Amino acid sequence: MILTVFSIQNNSGQLMVKRSIKFLLVCTFILNHCVLKAQDERPNIIIINADDLGYGDIGVQGATKVQTPTIDKLASEGRRFTDFHSASAVCSPSRYALLTGRYPARKDLWSPIFLKKELQIDTLRMTLGSLMKTKDYTTAVIGKWHLGFGNNSPVDWNKPLKPGPLELGFDYYFGVPVLNSHPPFVYVENHEVVGMVPDDPFIYGKKAMTRDFDEKFDTDEIGGAKKAHENYEDRKVGTILTQKAMEWIRKNKERPFFLYFATTNIHHPFTPSPQFIGTSQAGAYGDFIHELDWMLSEVLNVLEEEGLSEDTLIIFTSDNGGMLNRGGQTAREAGHKANGDLLGFKFDAWEGGHRVPFIARWPNKIPSGTTSDQLSSNVDLFATIASIIGYKPKNQEGPDSIDILPALLKNPTEAIRKSLVISPARKRNLSFRKGKWMYISARGGGGFSSKQLGAHTFGGPAAFPFTGQKNSDIINGKIKSNAPTAQLYNLEKDPYQSTNVYYKHPEIIKDMENSLSKILESN
Repeated sequence: MILTVFSIQNNSGQLMVKRSIKFLLVCTFILNHCVLKAQDERPNIIIINADDLGYGDIGVQGATKVQTPTIDKLASEGRRFTDFHSASAVCSPSRYALLTGRYPARKDLWSPIFLKKELQIDTLRMTLGSLMKTKDYTTAVIGKWHLGFGNNSPVDWNKPLKPGPLELGFDYYFGVPVLNSHPPFVYVENHEVVGMVPDDPFIYGKKAMTRDFDEKFDTDEIGGAKKAHENYEDRKVGTILTQKAMEWIRKNKERPFFLYFATTNIHHPFTPSPQFIGTSQAGAYGDFIHELDWMLSEVLNVLEEEGLSEDTLIIFTSDNGGMLNRGGQTAREAGHKANGDLLGFKFDAWEGGHRVPFIARWPNKIPSGTTSDQLSSNVDLFATIASIIGYKPKNQEGPDSIDILPALLKNPTEAIRKSLVISPARKRNLSFRKGKWMYISARGGGGFSSKQLGAHTFGGPAAFPFTGQKNSDIINGKIKSNAPTAQLYNLEKDPYQSTNVYYKHPEIIKDMENSLSKILESN
């Protein structure tokens, strides 16, 4: 530090001021140091939200027919949660919960949305994007959006797609606008469809120009826009999204950043890049998992190359459980259990529909190679990240979100989250977790229920003879006529939900129903 001494004289030459400004310099130095230190301690944050990745789809949680070395290594370097849930067993509502910290049941959002639906998040509501902007983060969404665009339905794909991610606090968006199984099969960057030209517009009711893969649907809902569609090659989607994520990280490495990277892997159709075809023992389903693991490795590699690993919190999770579609059935026949031994699949109120992988790595903050059995959910990421960056949410900002940072950094003995509302595909099966108890408000799983093996929507009780799963309400692939009208499970004693104890605990049922009603009536 340089000590400066100066003097100021008046016109008559008399000395007016002569002082050291050492104190001022010291104060300035300390202030600048504190500001820089606070800025330096703001971690970069990346959420990798996989699509339809089940609890048992990764090696560290029991998978043997697929290999996930990067995901497993991430777990060895961070903390893995064993009782983590998506707030919905369905993709669009789950993403709503993650980005807003609000139960999708409050919005009456139960189903996946498709190309005609408007933006599902009110632009006045704080999201993870706008939360991060309060602390001067640069923000991006790369990958699957699946939450609609604009204010009107049907969406006009020939005009700027706004409001969208950029109106929710994100500086940049690139990705698949709906999902990889439904049109339009194009990329969107910020507000524009990539490759869109005025003289080649989208046309509703015309067949889309797209490549044929099993478990692609509704391809005749919108067509035209040939040049835009030509940019989209199914087997290159994973590679392109990964490259975009890497480029964005490199471009924004000089300041704290927040990246929400939502992959299309492993949602149907299963279209891994050629280098992954045939590499697993679980068919194309498993090969798609291998590509997902590689995508994560590329993101981790760029962090290492740019010297960002130590200053970056990585969160890896999934939007809901694994699905028993045709690819899932093939994988099951090969001996791969997408959701491990959990009951049910995507869309279900049963555990397989919403108990999902969750791994967090934050060097020198989160203890490596550890696990937590704290009940938690993707709806909690809002409050947790707010805590990390030093923001206190106001009323109606992340209203259902709980700060689980203590469970990430330490080992609290008391439960942080006391209860959790979980939405399956059918409203009547709305579910409520409280401590060790899981209450489902109707019979069955509340998800897909086609009885035909080989059908895309195969599931529910009819699938039990195929999957070998057991439940006291179900026999020979059907719900018993005398089964209770709702369900109650003690997950501490019965984690795989083999026995419905609804009739044995009427007092618990009453308490669960009252608690659920009070939560949904609040806020």
